[in-house]
Amino acid sequence: MFRVSLGSTRRYCDGLPRRSFVQLGLAGLGTLGLGDVFRAKAAASPAGATKDTSLILIWLDGGPSHMDTYDPKPNAPAEYRGIWRHIPTNVPGFDITEMFPLQAQIADLYSVVRSVHHDAGDHFTGGHWMLTGRGGVSGAMNPQKSPFFGAIAGKVLGPRTPGMPAVVGVPYAMSIGLRPGYFGGHYLGVEHNPFETEGDPNAENFQVNNLNLAGGLTVDRLEDRGLLNSRLDRLHRELDRSGTAEAMDQFEQQAFDLVSGSQARTAFDISQETPEMRERYGRNSWGQSVLLARRLVEAGSTIVTCHFGGWDSHWNHQGTMESHLPRVDRAVHGLLTDLQERGRLDSTLVMVCGEFGRTPRMNDGGNGGPPMSKGTPGRDHWGNALSVMMAGGGLKGGQIVGSTNRLGERPAERPLRPGDIHHTIFHVLGVDPDIAFKDHSGRPIPAIDHGAVISELV
Repeated sequence: MFRVSLGSTRRYCDGLPRRSFVQLGLAGLGTLGLGDVFRAKAAASPAGATKDTSLILIWLDGGPSHMDTYDPKPNAPAEYRGIWRHIPTNVPGFDITEMFPLQAQIADLYSVVRSVHHDAGDHFTGGHWMLTGRGGVSGAMNPQKSPFFGAIAGKVLGPRTPGMPAVVGVPYAMSIGLRPGYFGGHYLGVEHNPFETEGDPNAENFQVNNLNLAGGLTVDRLEDRGLLNSRLDRLHRELDRSGTAEAMDQFEQQAFDLVSGSQARTAFDISQETPEMRERYGRNSWGQSVLLARRLVEAGSTIVTCHFGGWDSHWNHQGTMESHLPRVDRAVHGLLTDLQERGRLDSTLVMVCGEFGRTPRMNDGGNGGPPMSKGTPGRDHWGNALSVMMAGGGLKGGQIVGSTNRLGERPAERPLRPGDIHHTIFHVLGVDPDIAFKDHSGRPIPAIDHGAVISELV
């Protein structure tokens, strides 16, 4: 497995740049050992699994304000309630920010969990909690310590359709500037890291380079290699009557199909969508990432993550939100209504969240604010309360689960933790939450170590 430096990403609030890396794999079919990937997935799949659901996670990297999105506080003092009004949705008693007018029309399709907390105000700690269900990292020590919950699901379930990657990051898997960061497979193995599309899905010439063959390698040459392998396998079967060789044929064929077959190439070709559909999601990188995610789960990927960065609004909170929130609103509305019309909403879980919320009380942008304040009001880190939007996957819509206190500072009713969210995701996907995998020391670690399925949603 090769790693290529892509340079440094945008600086986060601690002032440190994050160096990005991309894992090179599919182009080097011979060195990747994809057959091993498929063998591991089949070995981990639970007997009798019947669910055919997928997950699209829209990750708001940097941490969005819960009070300026799904948990407005209209009766709080002005320095708490913020700049925007709340508006009613099509579900009585379910209000959200006025910056989400499209989502207000379809609140019956989604639910909001308003009482999630992990109490960590560090980007890395919060991101690790939300994506792995465990703490143990910080800005001073940020390497991943546990696998992404989606990597666990991908290992257990594999793709819903052979020939598709099980876990995909659009345009890349990134948490707090680290790539793949806490979306990685960690002790499950790098083969369970997300397959990254890279590029901008909104670009006119967008293509997924990782699906292209290596220079000088053609499908014909791959087929020649496949023919050679089949001959060697036939010789092996003369010595192995147990069926092992036949199973190896199956797994190696899946690996071959991912690179040489047309299914993945077709799914990643967003240009096949009509101009009207592309406008529906928003003609920007975020909207088109979500549209591509819909194409991928429709084609058979199990987990697709969409990276929306730039939410660390210690200053210029107003400008940041007025740029970001309309794009989120359009993308989420487009996705949920599109899935509903296609009859796929019940089989696709959609989740929107970041690593934490933001301080209920606005800072003054300079006087007494954090070191990086720039003179305009903002909101700082807040892990004591955050909102998670969940839709589809057979979950109930139109529900508000839990609440925060009058000022949005902490859960007031039904406090929930990341493990409760992960239990609910695994319930939808059909993954046993008690399944355990050995860490690097050989100790079996359960997939989730706290929480339960959120009963109000099922």
